[in-house]
Amino acid sequence: MRRLLAYLWPYRALIAGALVFLILNSILQVAGPLLTKIAIDRYLAPNPARFHTPIDPLLSADPLTGLTQVALLYMAALFGIFLFEFAQMYIMQYIGQKAMFDLRRELMTHLQRLDIAFYDRNPVGRLVTRVTTDIDVLNELFASGLVTILGDVLTLGFVVFTMLQLSPALTGIVLAVLPFVILATIQFRRSVAQSYRRIRVAIARINAYLQEHIVGIAVLHLFNREKKSCQEFDQINRQHMAAFKDTIVAYGWFYPVVEFLSALALASILAYGGWWVERGGVTIGVVVAFLQYATRFFRPIQDLSEKYNILQSAMASSERVFKLLYTEVAIAVPRQAPRRLPDTAARIEFEGV
Repeated sequence: MRRLLAYLWPYRALIAGALVFLILNSILQVAGPLLTKIAIDRYLAPNPARFHTPIDPLLSADPLTGLTQVALLYMAALFGIFLFEFAQMYIMQYIGQKAMFDLRRELMTHLQRLDIAFYDRNPVGRLVTRVTTDIDVLNELFASGLVTILGDVLTLGFVVFTMLQLSPALTGIVLAVLPFVILATIQFRRSVAQSYRRIRVAIARINAYLQEHIVGIAVLHLFNREKKSCQEFDQINRQHMAAFKDTIVAYGWFYPVVEFLSALALASILAYGGWWVERGGVTIGVVVAFLQYATRFFRPIQDLSEKYNILQSAMASSERVFKLLYTEVAIAVPRQAPRRLPDTAARIEFEGV
């Protein structure tokens, strides 16, 4: 990771701008449920014991006017989320392309410096995979992985802080299922870590096999090895399928588990919140806001798991890219050009036979 981050350092000013948009986006993510709570507790089901917010003095006392103001603020928050997320994604995609351009250029330059014996030991298809497919995986990490991980963490922090301000008891209900989510995420991580490494190896083998047999198609026909080559390719292709099926199984059980825990938290909020509303402990607006915050709470956790998968795949690719990039050059080019031989007079004679 430290080696990969070195390719982002030249674009640190753009990354700082993306982080600013990311923080603003995370702040606006918590505004929607809070505005919903204000509309319910202030206008739809007025409650004098409601939790007061800084924007209360700015809202009208008339219900119709006040609801219109809240609706406009909600729309402004949604537009701000769209604008900030678009700017952040555009900048990070641009940075990812620039960083991958630099890495591909460095890798191509290094390949041209390697000696001929290196290419005798390494299939060309495998080297092509390093420069193309593996670099594309790293681009996905730069464009949608690193910065968005920070965004998910910030969103989680703002959501938990706002929930604690509204109701610590209901916040405790949401956080009660968090250990189970963490355990499921840890098991999910272990399941997919090795699978991604196997996938990268299998893709390299497929490309190398295809390159060798397409280039040598004349020899293949000459020795009548079409059927044998298809059988060998089927085995290599099946290894890739098996590795990918393991990740599909991991995805298949992880997301339903998180969805079930999320639904369990929502049901607990409805049950306990409804009981507490009858006793005047919380308002209806707070319960409605918590239902929305609970959804926003579990969504970043799922995104973090997805980003971890991108990280695992990128680490598997980067291991292979940097192994190639740091291959020692056996025949080094001299730093100084050899001295020219002195110009001397020479005389050549040709004699006929």
